[in-house]
Amino acid sequence: MASNLSKPIKVIVGLSGGVDSSVTAALLREQGYTVVGIMLDLWTEPGSDIDDRCCTPDAMTIAHKVAAQLDIPFYTIDAKTIFFDTVVKSFVEGYAQNITPNPCLICNQRIRWDFFLKQALSIGAHYLATGHYARVVHNQDGITQLFRGIDLSKDQSYVLYGLNQHQLTHTLFPLGQMKKTDVRELARKFNLPAADRSDSQDLCFLGNLDYRDFLSRYYPAMNNPGPVFSRQGKQLGTHQGLAAYTIGQRKGLNISSPYPMYVLEKDGSRNALIVGRIDELGKKELILPEVNWISGSAPDLPIRALVKIRYKAQPEWAQINFAAEGKICIVFDNVLRDITPGQAAVIYHDDICLGGGIIY
Repeated sequence: MASNLSKPIKVIVGLSGGVDSSVTAALLREQGYTVVGIMLDLWTEPGSDIDDRCCTPDAMTIAHKVAAQLDIPFYTIDAKTIFFDTVVKSFVEGYAQNITPNPCLICNQRIRWDFFLKQALSIGAHYLATGHYARVVHNQDGITQLFRGIDLSKDQSYVLYGLNQHQLTHTLFPLGQMKKTDVRELARKFNLPAADRSDSQDLCFLGNLDYRDFLSRYYPAMNNPGPVFSRQGKQLGTHQGLAAYTIGQRKGLNISSPYPMYVLEKDGSRNALIVGRIDELGKKELILPEVNWISGSAPDLPIRALVKIRYKAQPEWAQINFAAEGKICIVFDNVLRDITPGQAAVIYHDDICLGGGIIY
């Protein structure tokens, strides 16, 4: 990271009012960058405001205080419409297709590193900086790589797998080399008002609302009951709407069985929930119809690599190879219980995030 810059470099920091973005702005300011704080004003479900969610009036007030304390300009950009049309609608449509989407993936790809980065570059900024726990590394071949954050418990490279070379070369992640505890200490050192603010919620547009209540308003068909079948075709009960269930779920099935039952599959064509014993749950293989390779091209396949199938999942060893029609086939060494359509499979070589795609 540059310091004592002879020629100031302009950086837009995505200020959210949280501790991570606040420390990001403070560090870059201290290192001599010309820092401008911008908050995206995103769409939220009415009545969903809670203190630790981004974009609330409280968060905006804290972001204003941080900017004033650091003596940097602060602005907001109205992104409500594009956020609703891009992130919220895809979230609803995903459940309508009986998958379990992760809205953070599309938000990072389409809102932060498309819409927001374009806004930053259009006003003369060299970089967009955020408080994500990940690292950008420029190698000797001219390729910009995405590395996992040093603090693996907070690493966010999984939700950034969709970035490309242009986007990464205009990105700074000052917290990627730090642990969360160190970031908290720095916030106290800088006397930032967000020092002890709790981390924001994953589904920022929902806040403290139950996603099932949200979907019942925006996708009423999710409440359509249907049959619960065993893998062998025996009806065991009735479900209350497929969107309320996810692969691997055990609780809330409301069926009578002498042994624990888990969700194996959601059959949208029959509006049916397929359940079974734990030994029936899981598989070793998945197909990715499309993969974003961060370097711009696929590695020489086949390769062995680590793959994460959920943000909080542990990486698992797998063989990566081409499949029919240009798709990518991932075969794991072990059976995984929670391979879930709508989530991403993200591929790693050591700490380097190679890319990934959505599971279908």
